[in-house]
Order: sequence, then structure tokens, then C-alpha cells
Amino acid sequence: MRVLVTGAAGFIGSHILQAARDLGHEVRGYDSLTPAVHDGRPGYLPDDVELVVADVRDADAVRQALTGVDVVCHQAALVGLGVDLADLPAYADVNVTGTAVLLQEMGRAGVGRLVLASSMVVYGEGAYDCATHGRVRPAARARADLAAGRFEPRCPRCGQSLETATISEDAPLDPRNAYAASKLAQEHLAATWARLTDGQAVALRYHNVYGPRMPRDTPYSGVAAIFRSALENGVAPRVFEDGRQQRDFVHVTDVAAANLLAVGATGAGEAGLAGGLRAFNVASGHPHTVGEMAAELAKAFGGGLVPEVTGEFRLGDVRHIVASPAAAEHDLRFQAQTSFADGVREFARAELRAPARVPVSVG
Repeated sequence: MRVLVTGAAGFIGSHILQAARDLGHEVRGYDSLTPAVHDGRPGYLPDDVELVVADVRDADAVRQALTGVDVVCHQAALVGLGVDLADLPAYADVNVTGTAVLLQEMGRAGVGRLVLASSMVVYGEGAYDCATHGRVRPAARARADLAAGRFEPRCPRCGQSLETATISEDAPLDPRNAYAASKLAQEHLAATWARLTDGQAVALRYHNVYGPRMPRDTPYSGVAAIFRSALENGVAPRVFEDGRQQRDFVHVTDVAAANLLAVGATGAGEAGLAGGLRAFNVASGHPHTVGEMAAELAKAFGGGLVPEVTGEFRLGDVRHIVASPAAAEHDLRFQAQTSFADGVREFARAELRAPARVPVSVG
């Protein structure tokens, strides 16, 4: 099978490209190699892999790159949160327009399968149960509560404490920043493309991905890379809130494996892919707290630096988001293979990508 990987020089895209080659697929990479991220072709891309250097919004370049392709793994994106009004045009342009151009050209070229990098951020907060009112969706946490150290969401109907529950793909979607809105827009565009072309689209909602080639020392790195960079610099990791925020940390090699399973998933049968879009959580199924990630990394560095729980917060951050991987396990036969302990131990010494000159990422 001939696979086009957009964002192929990036953290996740490069692992997908490698996994596809390992399975015997013919692979073509596509990446803008923007100076905001890369100082040229990264050394971890094999020399014999074709890499089209172009922007995903360039219809002519996309059209040529799609020649002979059977399936596209679309990873190219502007990443981060996008919390300011000034961020809105860039996220809409790169992520939404870029995906629209790609889908248009896929339709014209007759390429009928898409695997889309989506994200857990489309859910907003995770799932919660109230003892009185059952499943509820708490509103965004108020600045005054966070400043007072009241980090846990409360029932929006009665104000009681809530129990964290796993979130599944049929949960209401509630994107709360520019990046999240753009990822959901990508899903909607992919669904429209699938209906118009009778194509097959899979949106993989990545949870907290970590592993080799993560970008270091930027606000967009992800908490695991930020903690690791601090430890490398001889500084104790700073853990926001009380460190008890729950996340599902999933290793990048497992994410790449999920993509390849989606590439090979069979039509309308087991995954229900024909003529539509299916979304799947890509997660380990074993949540951990942010504080546990900091502590495990510190331990892997010899334990000399103890993470500092600061009580600081970022307005707009979610408290807990715990994924249900059941749908991906049933329909894609995906099950994460890397344990938290093994993954963190490897990540503590893994190669990270050098910091970008400009802290914005495309692909």
C-alpha cells in the first residue's frame, strides 16, 4: 500500500512513517519544514524516504504528492492551545484550510482513505458522575476557584463533588480553545469529504502522547517534555495545581501502531468505515496523574530532584480526562503495548527534538 504521511518530519508523523516502512508499505512524506520547527530535514528521517517539502495549503504540491497514493495519514497541524484571540486566524488557516485543501485534492485524485490526527481536546473536560444527577458536564472552572485552590469541578446542578469517569467517543464535544476548535473542524470536514466521495475516514483522538522526538523547551511540548527538560537542566519540575490532574499518557510508538491499524482496517464490517467517519480514542487505558509523571521522570533521573507542586494554574486547562480505549480495541484491534513505567524510563533518556527558533509548530 502507498501511504502519504503529512507532517512526516514531526514528532508523531515521523514515527508513523517509520512504522509504515517497517510493515512494508511504500511511504512518501510531506512536511513544510517550517523554520518555526525544523532547521532542515531531520536526521531521524531515513535518507531513502521521499519527502515533499511544501505547505499543506499548497493545492498544486498536494496534488502532485497524492500521485499513486492509496491512503493519507494527516498529521500536519499548528499545535498548542491557541488561547488568545490573535491565535484564531492562524489555527483556522493552517489546520482547517489546510485540511480542506488536502481533502479537495484527495477527492480529485480518487484517494479514498484518510487517517486523521485528532485530539482529546475536542472533549473539553472529561466525563464526571454526580451521586444525585448521574453523568454531568461541568462548566469551565472559574478563575476565583482556581486561585483559591479549588481545583475539582463540581456538579453544575447541585454543587456536589464529582467522580471521574472514562470518556468515550460518543461524549458531547466541547472544544475550549482555538486548537481544539480546529481539530473538531478537521473531523467535520473529513466526515463531509467521506460522504461526498464515499471515502473512509478515521479520526484518532490522541490523548497525552509522549516519547522520543518530542520537541523540547517550548510551551507546546507537552507536560512530559517540559518536566524532562527541567530535570536535564538540574531544575525540579514545577507541577501546576495540586498535581492530581488525571491524564492518559500514551507512548508515541503505540500511537503510530494505531495509525497503521487504521490504515489497514477493513470497510464497513468491523470498523464501520464505509462512506463516513469513525472517531477513536487512542490511549493506554491506564490513567496517571500529572504529579505521577513528574515523580517517575525524576526517579528515572536518579531521584535527586523532587518535583515542586506549585498551585499555579492555567485558565482553560481541564482537570481530568480519562479515556475509554474500548472502541479502538474492539474495532481497530488496537491495544497499547508500552507500560507507563517502561515508557517513562525510556523517555527519560530518549532523543528530543531541538527547540524551534520560533515557538509555533506546523507539521
